[in-house]
Amino acid sequence: MPVTSIEIAGTVESLSILDEKGNLDKTLEPDLDGEVLVKLYRFMLLGRRFDERLLSLQRQGRIGTFPPVTGQEAAHLGAVAALRPADWMIPAFRETAAELWRGRSMESVILYNNGFAEGVEIPVDRNDFPIAVPVGSQILHAVGIAWAVQYRGKDDVAMVFFGDGATSQGDFHEGLNFAGVFQLPVVFVCQNNQWAISVPRSRQTRSKTLAQKALAYGIPGIQVDGNDILAVYRAAADAVERARRGKGATLIECMTYRMSVHTTADDPKRYRDDKEVEAWRGRDPLARFQNHLLSTGLLTPESVEAEESAVKAQIQAAVEAAEDRMKTLGDPLDMFHHAYSKMPPHLEEQRDYLVREMSESEGD
Repeated sequence: MPVTSIEIAGTVESLSILDEKGNLDKTLEPDLDGEVLVKLYRFMLLGRRFDERLLSLQRQGRIGTFPPVTGQEAAHLGAVAALRPADWMIPAFRETAAELWRGRSMESVILYNNGFAEGVEIPVDRNDFPIAVPVGSQILHAVGIAWAVQYRGKDDVAMVFFGDGATSQGDFHEGLNFAGVFQLPVVFVCQNNQWAISVPRSRQTRSKTLAQKALAYGIPGIQVDGNDILAVYRAAADAVERARRGKGATLIECMTYRMSVHTTADDPKRYRDDKEVEAWRGRDPLARFQNHLLSTGLLTPESVEAEESAVKAQIQAAVEAAEDRMKTLGDPLDMFHHAYSKMPPHLEEQRDYLVREMSESEGD
């Protein structure tokens, strides 16, 4: 048999709109009015300062282990801002700013990180999932949601977040393959922060980009500067619009960096160079966006100071509210609820046993 060639798409675009020095490519600038831009800045600032406060609380023993998001705010906030309220957000565990944008309260985050189930309660009018600790598992959940949306004839979109480490999981490949086959309305957002805990991206794959993995599944892939919130928004808006028109999924690789620890149980000094961290600090997404808004007049030094004060007060109020609420939470019987619509006999038996044990303990 003769040897023939099969032509496949082999190009992945890389998008940047606002560079590290604040220079703007006006030809690519997304159509966002000033009010939205300032709101994006406000939530980016809130995400950063809340992250810093959570780290302080953890070091004081006032919350448990948590994954900081500092340095990655633009990569998830810029993406989620392209969604409608009726769309679905499926986070991993490092999307705090995006979750706050979608309506999650800081009080809820604090409760969750103290081990209270009330911290993952989601109002029925919010199409959001709780964070997913098992790496990559949420990708399959998002694909299932997108399939249900398509089956019901709606034009909603599912957006799922994950890290570069998740692209080494089978769930990632299964999810992209299924989405490609059925042209599902899902946007895959990879926050490539260069490290899967202590494993560098270079040790995970020989692929030049992670975005190019989309090509194998017949869907578009694009790499964006994940510290440029305008580029992230532009890529996400295009992907969401494409999905809403019934044209299928998109993979977005956001090139960003985890400037803090993987979790508060981690010591990154054992596996990465401080020079690398400092180099990425020069690409800080918050400083970059703030400088851009100052240059356009949408922010002033006075309004920046006012935003800082307002965010600080907002965070303090949330901490106080959460710590006050925790005094009345913690009924052990809650563990038996919410797993089944109707409690099965074996759980009823276990619950009744615990009730008796608690009653006898109180009698003692």
